[in-house]
Amino acid sequence: MRILVAPDKFKGSLTAAEAAAAVARGITRVAPAAEVDRCPVADGGEGTVEAAVSAGFTAVTARVTGPTGEPVDAVYARDDTTAVVEFAAASGLGLLPGGRPRPLTASSRGTGELIAAALDAGVETVVLGIGGSATTDGGAGMVEALGARLLDDRGTPVPPGGAGLEQFARLELAGLHPRLAQARVVVACDVDNPLLGPAGAAAVYGPQKGAGPAEVARLEHALTHWDRIVSATTGRRHADTPGAGAAGGVGYAALALLGATLRPGIGLMLELVGFADRLRRADLVVTGEGSLDRQTLHGKGPAGVAAAADRAGIPTVAVAGQVRLGTAELAACHFRAAYALVDLEPDRDRCLARAGELLELAAGRLARDWVLPALGPTPVLVTDS
Repeated sequence: MRILVAPDKFKGSLTAAEAAAAVARGITRVAPAAEVDRCPVADGGEGTVEAAVSAGFTAVTARVTGPTGEPVDAVYARDDTTAVVEFAAASGLGLLPGGRPRPLTASSRGTGELIAAALDAGVETVVLGIGGSATTDGGAGMVEALGARLLDDRGTPVPPGGAGLEQFARLELAGLHPRLAQARVVVACDVDNPLLGPAGAAAVYGPQKGAGPAEVARLEHALTHWDRIVSATTGRRHADTPGAGAAGGVGYAALALLGATLRPGIGLMLELVGFADRLRRADLVVTGEGSLDRQTLHGKGPAGVAAAADRAGIPTVAVAGQVRLGTAELAACHFRAAYALVDLEPDRDRCLARAGELLELAAGRLARDWVLPALGPTPVLVTDS
């Protein structure tokens, strides 16, 4: 019996690697003869670099500029030809000093510095995961770090952040990193928001980054101005491209100025970790995350894992902190069963504190249902709904 354990992170309690280890312990405690392959996954958000490192990439640390200008040590992952860069590691919400949002001034510069470090190391492909952004600067800081110049009408560099784009008058691209002409940039992106308008970067994601109504209006105006000059400079317009509004407009800058392509995050990450090859050796797949809910239905990590396994004819079961999907919705996501930690510990705070222990116990229940009978009769679906 060969089991491929491929969870995403349990946000607020366990990384994907920690979750995979807990599931593996629970299974082998009940079924010690089982062969377990741990394959932590991510969907392009936080945990993307860790998933790549778990798959054999090398972790590389670089000192870069944090979202409010302070230096931070950020990690990216690389092998001989590919680098995996996580936006949150350099420009994420978790790096805001004291957790205080800076919606008008937070900059994506550090992410550009990470990309530059990877290009300097000679990689041919940069995979950029853009979840967890603290910024709404249209990716301006990122492209500045890669050699573009954003100048005001006096020829002075504009201030950082989305508000700085209000002073933007001229874009110079002659100094862009020379390796961008040969390297491929791929953005792991699971949203389809445009840059501008009611579904755009400022309107939808600005409030999540601390922007009030007046600040959202300023950011919308600044991003409109940014798009006008970028489009005039490049001769191409990307503001309406699905995903341009991702990460406060970083998707837009990647498309318009780095020649990037956007791809669904989980599919891209499954390729990077060699999931298809590992799946061929599996009899059962176990996946999971903190909550199986409506977001899971829209291409989150576990749903992508289950869909890939279903195409290969391998059953998938899930373990989650909580399960908010009904039987039909779980089946639509190709989950044969789902086990919830809150069924073992209903108190949310205690459940979070004991997540590793509870996950191990839930994996033991899963093993008794699915591993010991060697995929016998389908067990009763376990949910909390």
